[in-house]
Amino acid sequence: MLGRIPNEHFRLLSSEYTTEQAELRSKLPKLEERLEQLRNSLTNVAQFIDKAKRYSEITELTPEILRLFIEKIVVGEKSQKYSRTAEQDIWIYYRDIGLMDTPVEPSCETEAESEEYELMDISATNMTA
Repeated sequence: MLGRIPNEHFRLLSSEYTTEQAELRSKLPKLEERLEQLRNSLTNVAQFIDKAKRYSEITELTPEILRLFIEKIVVGEKSQKYSRTAEQDIWIYYRDIGLMDTPVEPSCETEAESEEYELMDISATNMTA
């Protein structure tokens, strides 16, 4: 049997090919956007490293240095309210690169709990030395 496949097989293969092509076309813009984000991230990391090289010998943490390197700090709720020793999650978002290490979130956390996080924007905060 050379050269021809039955019409039923052709229709099946053709429909699978068409479906796959449509899926790939729909994924392409998302993948291109992700690629652009990664390129920007690489540029941002290089900018952050350049800043860090200028301040390699930091002896004192000043408001200027905080504003230069830190975008915001997110402080989570205490595990026990009104306790001075209860653990709290703290996320530091660096300028140009964002959050470095993503903590493992408990799976039972609700939306209401996640909305209770306090935000502190370093650039808007009046800091004194």
